[in-house]
Amino acid sequence: MPTKYIFITGGVVSSLGKGIASASLASILESRGLNITMLKLDPYINVDPGTMSPFQHGEVFVTNDGAETDLDLGHYERFIRAQLGKKNNFTAGRVYENVIERERRGEYLGDTVQVIPHITNEIKRLTRAGAQGADVALVEIGGTAGDIESLPFMEAIRQMGFELGRDNVLFIHLTLLPYIKVAGELKTKPTQHSVKELRGIGIQPDILICRSEHPLPDAECAKIALFTNVPQDSVFTSLDVDTIYKVPRALHEQGLDDVVVKKLSLDCKPTDLSDWDNVIEKLQHPKSSVDIAMVGKYMDLTESYKSLSEALIHASTHTQTKVNIHYFDSEEIEKNDTDCLSEMNAILVPGGFGNRGVEGKIATVKFARENNVPYLGICLGMQVAVIEYARNMANMTDANSTEFNGSTPYPVIDLITKWQDVDGYKQIRNKDSDFGGTMRLGGQECALVEGTNSQEIYTKSVITERHRHRYEVNNSLIKQLETAGLIVSGRSIDGTLVEMVEIKNHPWFVACQFHPEFTSNPRDGHPLFESFIKAANKAHDLILS
Repeated sequence: MPTKYIFITGGVVSSLGKGIASASLASILESRGLNITMLKLDPYINVDPGTMSPFQHGEVFVTNDGAETDLDLGHYERFIRAQLGKKNNFTAGRVYENVIERERRGEYLGDTVQVIPHITNEIKRLTRAGAQGADVALVEIGGTAGDIESLPFMEAIRQMGFELGRDNVLFIHLTLLPYIKVAGELKTKPTQHSVKELRGIGIQPDILICRSEHPLPDAECAKIALFTNVPQDSVFTSLDVDTIYKVPRALHEQGLDDVVVKKLSLDCKPTDLSDWDNVIEKLQHPKSSVDIAMVGKYMDLTESYKSLSEALIHASTHTQTKVNIHYFDSEEIEKNDTDCLSEMNAILVPGGFGNRGVEGKIATVKFARENNVPYLGICLGMQVAVIEYARNMANMTDANSTEFNGSTPYPVIDLITKWQDVDGYKQIRNKDSDFGGTMRLGGQECALVEGTNSQEIYTKSVITERHRHRYEVNNSLIKQLETAGLIVSGRSIDGTLVEMVEIKNHPWFVACQFHPEFTSNPRDGHPLFESFIKAANKAHDLILS
């Protein structure tokens, strides 16, 4: 069977939830026994989102093969079993870079290089490469219909619909149905105009998903169908829900997957969403409650920590604990001290870049260590834990990272200059290297030390987790830190890089250089986050007693 394509576009406004709708449909089709893959096509000119501010674009998700991608790939991996990679996300910047490199090599044989056919052909080539081997590929197009930067992508998928035939290509359009409170009405006009824009590009949607706060009355559904030329039984609503993991069940109950299966002539088994029903059942019936402090520097946009907050939700499901996440700005802690953390049952310090708010994070670590509050440090969260321990327990006055202070007398964290990447190639960097794509990236093995808390949590001797960082614990100062009592509980498989640290005489103090949140999902959870929440539960019980 040739690969079938489902192209998902958006209209009216951004942030409607195309990623969640796409991932939810993918999870339903996967439950019907189909081999599913997903792609995200982003129309911005950045080659990847790796150098973009989290305030502008939210979290950068990292795949196992080391790609820095759009955060929607995180949603995809949390909803389906497939492991995605570099081929599953590309941008206009990547497309233009590829085409210009070919032009410079003379591969176009003197042709005038144009958007059509050269750019659109490259988009189609990359899309087919990402979909290879799947029964169904769901391809989400970033932006909204009518955006000037997304026009080449729209033209490319229009051409694919024409070339592959309508039995092999399906177009789904997600729009907004605004509710005018004063009039007490859902307004269909924005949806009509959005579809008109899409049809002007040459794409007639097969299915509409209307995002709304209120159910869509039959009369309004019929009106939308009439004005958009979409059959009424192919108009669906995506209502607001209290957890995104209810969306697969909500779309299935409306019959979305049945329409998709029929239109694409798919041969598959009935839907089985029992896994998702089990997740919702546990999520909605917690047996305890904890308060977790997340201390970071991007708190004005919590999407910056999307995978982390989702990993905590997954852990709450598997421990049947209601996790209340409280976001604290490390700059505020730097100014006003750590008193705000006194009511928290556990503390998490996530990753980040740059020196803004770092002293607040170091103060947070000190508070957690001295007050026996369970602490989980991730990436920069491990580095500030090492800095704090060096300053206050190992007599290394003014210890720091060379990222924040190049002249520190004790550079306990320093720039990584040489390492072997996930493909086995030797990588060499220095302080003058480009920022984009030059970090230690992707899944790498870590050897855990027998008898440590880290090894007991994972119940394994070797684990694989994903990285995204430039700086490492300085090997020349590790011995001094260990003599002062810091335990190195995990190292890279060749023993050269510190991956995990912990403190022995502490209820629960674990920090890791990698990003475990990238491998957590709602159905399986993640052992590190589950252990962290269990420790928070114990701290909560101690406070009560």
